[in-house]
Amino acid sequence: MSKRQRAKVGRGVQYVILLALVVVGAVLADWNKIGDAFFNVEVARALFPTVITTALVNTAVYTALGFAFGLGLALLLALMRLSSVGPYRWISGAYIEFFRGLPALLVFLSVGFGIPTAFEGLNLDRNLTIMLSLGIVGSAYMAETIRAGIKAVPGGQLEAARSLGMSHARATTTVVIPQAFRIILPPLTNELILLTKDSSLAFVLGATLSQQELTQFGRSALTSYESMTPILVVGLCYLVITIPLSVLQQRLERRFGPGGNGGQGSGA
Repeated sequence: MSKRQRAKVGRGVQYVILLALVVVGAVLADWNKIGDAFFNVEVARALFPTVITTALVNTAVYTALGFAFGLGLALLLALMRLSSVGPYRWISGAYIEFFRGLPALLVFLSVGFGIPTAFEGLNLDRNLTIMLSLGIVGSAYMAETIRAGIKAVPGGQLEAARSLGMSHARATTTVVIPQAFRIILPPLTNELILLTKDSSLAFVLGATLSQQELTQFGRSALTSYESMTPILVVGLCYLVITIPLSVLQQRLERRFGPGGNGGQGSGA
């Protein structure tokens, strides 16, 4: 057989094995128990509208707060990393490497319980704690994304702005950074998706019913109803947020990526 024929036969064997596994799983599965555990309509109905009006809304709010704070901090860190001043570069580099290497859960615990312990009498608001925790984690990653975007802007853009009499700072903020953000919009959207999922770590801080995000709401409902249906419902709610963001990311990549109408390769 030719190389193409062997590849075709190999794919066919893989498809047969996959189909066989699906059939075996379908035959061996106890669909009545699966239905009761994951697709209990009465339990799912009892979760609404609270799962939307409280849990989903809180998840979106926590994510937005963390992303906004993280983006501002990341921009500062990226500019420090690109600075000609050595201490700025060292501080930024150390921060980025440190918080990229730590699990996000440790950051939540440190901000939520470490700061009040270290500074007696300083009790942070729950929203502020979540914003700081998510922002600290997200900024370490977004800073590198922003730095790469700034470096991707052609150097001639800065030189042209300086030739018009702009200071270096003004040229950077009004010419370079806006172009950099056009380049990095897709990866920033991906970071927003990651922060949406990281917001689930807020459960370690404890919460009242009105403060619960999706994961904590699902855990509480799981205990109350002794059914996996709340986990399924909560998972679908996460997809309500993340799938549109994924679609947006793909569209931004097509528009602002290499060769896109809004990218640097368009000649704009």
